[in-house]
Amino acid sequence: MESKKIGFIGTGVMGASIVMHLLNAGHDVTIYTRTKSKAADLISAGAKWAETPAEASKEQEIIFTMVGYPKDVEEVYIGEKGIFSAAKEGAIVIDMTTSEPTLAKKLYHEARERGLHSLDAPVSGGDIGAKNGTLSLMIGGDKDVFEKLYPIFELFGQNIVYQGVAGSGQHTKMCNQIAIASGMIGVCESMAYGLKAGLTMEEVLRSITAGAAGSWSLSNLAPRMLKGNLEPGFYIKHIIKDIKIALDEAERMNLQLPGLTLAKSMYDQLLAEGYGDNGTQALIKYYE
Repeated sequence: MESKKIGFIGTGVMGASIVMHLLNAGHDVTIYTRTKSKAADLISAGAKWAETPAEASKEQEIIFTMVGYPKDVEEVYIGEKGIFSAAKEGAIVIDMTTSEPTLAKKLYHEARERGLHSLDAPVSGGDIGAKNGTLSLMIGGDKDVFEKLYPIFELFGQNIVYQGVAGSGQHTKMCNQIAIASGMIGVCESMAYGLKAGLTMEEVLRSITAGAAGSWSLSNLAPRMLKGNLEPGFYIKHIIKDIKIALDEAERMNLQLPGLTLAKSMYDQLLAEGYGDNGTQALIKYYE
């Protein structure tokens, strides 16, 4: 593949691995993140450093963003030193943040007015998927732009699905987050029950991960729970943000989601107890 000039804004737990895949494929990558020291490994690997999102976007053909919250997305795109102030005509912007579908639509229309192309492309698969290049991508926007970017997406994604018009990727990610947040209750209660019953949980997992109960969370996060490993593949503070987005969207659609409402109350309690920077598997602490 011909080398592309790529800007990447937000090199956190998942973003850093994605940037490394882009670099390993020979692309020219300029990065921006709030704390330069956290990007030291990427800079050593060949990434260029920019002082602002605007600087990271200037003259780039493709610009990725992967930040924390919808307000951060607005800041890096629309802010005084944001992407839209510097991106050249014809550039493609791809927001991989899990964000609001309504904001994805807003960015799409603002990009079009500036002669840019926009995709909302949230991902799933956590830190493991990002490192292994096996992320699931759910993408909204113009299909021809999606098809043009497909070879780039293949560098870090395995399940890459076009979902429809702008905002469709974010709506799909809400479906994903609802299943994860509510499903994590089941995983934790399964572990709590087995431990209380005196079972050897590693052996239990050998049985139940291969059956009808099997899930990504059960296979990848339950073993972390058993080891007391609460390091984030995805932060509690971020799943709470996603749950709130999903509940707000559901309210607009006059849809009740009692399971998700319960999950939010449980995660809110852990946040209050100081677990916000731990991984979602820290929900097991609720049962201790």
